[in-house]
Amino acid sequence: MGEETYAGVYISPDSVIEEGARIFPPAHVINSRICAGAQILPFSYVENSRVGENSRVISSTVTNSVICSDCTVGPYAYLRQNAYVGEGCRIGDFVEIKNSTLGKGCRAAHLSYIGDATLGERVNVGCGAVFCNYDGFKKHSTVVGDGVFIGANSNLIAPLTIGGGAFIAAGTTVSSDLKEGDFCIGRQRERILPEEGAKRYENSGAKP
Repeated sequence: MGEETYAGVYISPDSVIEEGARIFPPAHVINSRICAGAQILPFSYVENSRVGENSRVISSTVTNSVICSDCTVGPYAYLRQNAYVGEGCRIGDFVEIKNSTLGKGCRAAHLSYIGDATLGERVNVGCGAVFCNYDGFKKHSTVVGDGVFIGANSNLIAPLTIGGGAFIAAGTTVSSDLKEGDFCIGRQRERILPEEGAKRYENSGAKP
């Protein structure tokens, strides 16, 4: 097809839009394949990528990546540099995926970074989870098995291997490999000082 612009939708001549796909303005599709039944919703940018059958991209940027069928991406997600999102995945708002593969049925609902990682099937990536792939000199990889639960505000420091079915509690920093079915919790226990908060406000002159 030739270059086309329809009321805010730009489609480059090297793109393929399959029958039944829908693109809503404003949106850009450049050198990409949008498969049958897929939807590219407003304020999305797709370049050098493939969006699979019946998947939805909502107000997100997708470059040099693959989204398989029956996925939801966005709003405000960023997939780049060889991100591969398997069938039936849910990628939510403010999630960035770079040079990583997510297996079937993975979920990263919001506010996470997944970089240089390979995730098995049905992995849950909690809010605020970060795959720490860079040590200041080199990039390192993380491998996560099937059915792993990664709690909110967890840090996975690569290189790292997480066995299938492992559970990482919220607020944990993981720097050692976990075996299949392991439970990992690495947070400092809270200390409660009765009425100390009120005293601190009183001494500072500030109001709580």
